Amino acid sequence: MHRRPQPPAVFARILLVAAAFPAGAQPRMAPLSADLTDEQTRAMAELAVERGPPAGPWIALLRSPQLMTRTRELGDYLDFESVLPGYLREFVILLTAREWAQSYEWNVHYPLAIEQGFSQEMARAVAEGRRPEGMVAEEEVLYDFCTELQRNHTVSDVTYDRALSRFGEQGIVETVSVMGYYTMLAMISNTALVPPPAGVTPALTPFPH
Repeated sequence: MHRRPQPPAVFARILLVAAAFPAGAQPRMAPLSADLTDEQTRAMAELAVERGPPAGPWIALLRSPQLMTRTRELGDYLDFESVLPGYLREFVILLTAREWAQSYEWNVHYPLAIEQGFSQEMARAVAEGRRPEGMVAEEEVLYDFCTELQRNHTVSDVTYDRALSRFGEQGIVETVSVMGYYTMLAMISNTALVPPPAGVTPALTPFPH
């Protein structure tokens, strides 16, 4: 199985996040290190080839090795082969992490977004729940589309048509799929109480309801 192309230092950064659980944090699902089934051993080995040892939500997903493998396969496509350009894909991921107040997800993808060319000022606005200023047309389209879908659970014809004209039907389907994929990982992380890195104040707080 070949290794997917990765931005520089991705593996080192993910391993740092995984190893640096803050003192006193009590994840609900600790790493599994013994008495693994054959399926768990195989799923973990395949994950290590593609993305490194289990970290964050992957620690919890190892409880269901077939789901872990199929989740990774979907993520491999969305992360490395999607028609969305890298920085726009990371924008969608940050918006999703923000919606779920998922600091682990944010801490992993914020530096990747910056490496891909996303601005720190826009990321700060997203983290604070503000509409970023100075967005280019494609960023505005994605922001409106993702925010509307997250908040209203649907999108208006106007918002849909703008996204269609910029990204086409495949782009729309893959944008929604990126949101759904990272929503799933955020929900798993929130359920398992995946902590942020040691010494790092969580970047996100839940939106008031």
